[in-house]
Amino acid sequence: MITQVRPPQPVRIGALAPLTRPGWVEAGRHLLAGLELAVGEVNDAGGIGGRPLELLVRDTAADPQRAAAAVDELAQLGVAAVAGEYHSVVARAAAARADALGLPFLCSSAVLDALTEEPTEWVARLSPPQSHGWRVYADFLLDAGHSRIAVATEPSVYWASGVRILRDHLAPRGGTVVELDARALAPAAVCDALVDHRATALLLLVGFPEPAVSIVRSVRRDQRLAETMMGAPAGQPEFAEWATLLGGDGTAIPFLRYLPGRLGPLGARVATALRERLAEAPSFVAFEGYDTITVLAEVLRTHGTDRARIAASWPHVAVEGTRGQIRFSRTPGISVWQWARTPVQVVDRDPAEPGRLRIRHAG
Repeated sequence: MITQVRPPQPVRIGALAPLTRPGWVEAGRHLLAGLELAVGEVNDAGGIGGRPLELLVRDTAADPQRAAAAVDELAQLGVAAVAGEYHSVVARAAAARADALGLPFLCSSAVLDALTEEPTEWVARLSPPQSHGWRVYADFLLDAGHSRIAVATEPSVYWASGVRILRDHLAPRGGTVVELDARALAPAAVCDALVDHRATALLLLVGFPEPAVSIVRSVRRDQRLAETMMGAPAGQPEFAEWATLLGGDGTAIPFLRYLPGRLGPLGARVATALRERLAEAPSFVAFEGYDTITVLAEVLRTHGTDRARIAASWPHVAVEGTRGQIRFSRTPGISVWQWARTPVQVVDRDPAEPGRLRIRHAG
C-alpha cells in the first residue's frame, strides 16, 4: 500500500490593496509587487518551518466598508495576520475590524495618526505617522522661504488632519495656511485665490488624477503664478502616471517619500528585483510591501501562527528591512505599534530629467 504524502498546509496572510478605481491603483500595484516578491523569496528559502507562505489578496478599491468586510472574510478563512493597505481612511476601517476580531494587522503604507480610536495590541505600522512626516514637510516649506501657504483640499479625514498638522506646526513660526475648497472652486478660481491671498506655495490635498492634474495645469499656465511653488505632501508625483499625464508640468512639485538617502545591500537587491517585476522604478510603497512580509515571516518563524502570539511579538521585532532595521515601539499620541525610525524625505521630479527624483530635504 502506497501512503500518499500530503503537501504541508500553507500559512496564509491576508493582503489588502487598492487595485481598482477609485482607489489609487498604481500605489496598490506597487504595494502588491513588494508583498508578492517577498513571499516568493520566503518560499524559495523554505517557507515558514517548511510550510509555504500564501497571500490571499483582496481589493479594497479605497472603500472602508469593503476593507472591513474583507477583514471579516479573511479572518474566517483562517489567515494568521492581515497586511497592506495604502489609503489611510481604508486602513483605519481595516484596523478597527482587525482589533475587534483579535486579528494581527501590519499596516504597510497608511499614515493617519489615529489608525484606531483606542490603543491596541493587534495593530502595528511601518509607515511614519502623518504628524511626523507632514511636520518634516512643513520644515521644508519654511526652509525654502514659504510662510504664506494655500492648500487646495477636498473633504476627507486624511486631508483635514494634514491641514491641522501644517497649521499647528507653521503658526508658531510665523506661517499661515489658507484653505481653498477644491470642490467649490474651478482650477482658474484657485489661481485667482492664490493671487488674492498672496500665497507663495500651493499644496495639493486633493484626489488624483482629478482635480490634481487640472489644478497643476492651470497654475502652470497662469503667468501671475510663475514664482508659486506647488507641493503634494501625500506623494501623488511619486508614480509614473503623474509624469505621463503632466510631463514637464509635473516636475518641481515636492512630495514625501519614505526611503533613506542611500539603500543598503538588501535594499539595492530588492530595488533591482522590483524594477524587473514592475517594469519601472519602484516607489517607496513597493519597499513598504516587501518589508511588511519580511517582518511577518520573521514573526511567524519565531513565534508561530497563533494570532495572540503574533500580536504579542510586536515589541520584540528586530528585523533588517530594505530601509533600515525595523523595531516597533509605543509612540506618544499613536494608538498602534509604530516603527519610529522610518526614513522621511522631501523629493521632487527634476525639471531637466522628469524621470529622476531629487532629494530636497530629509527628516
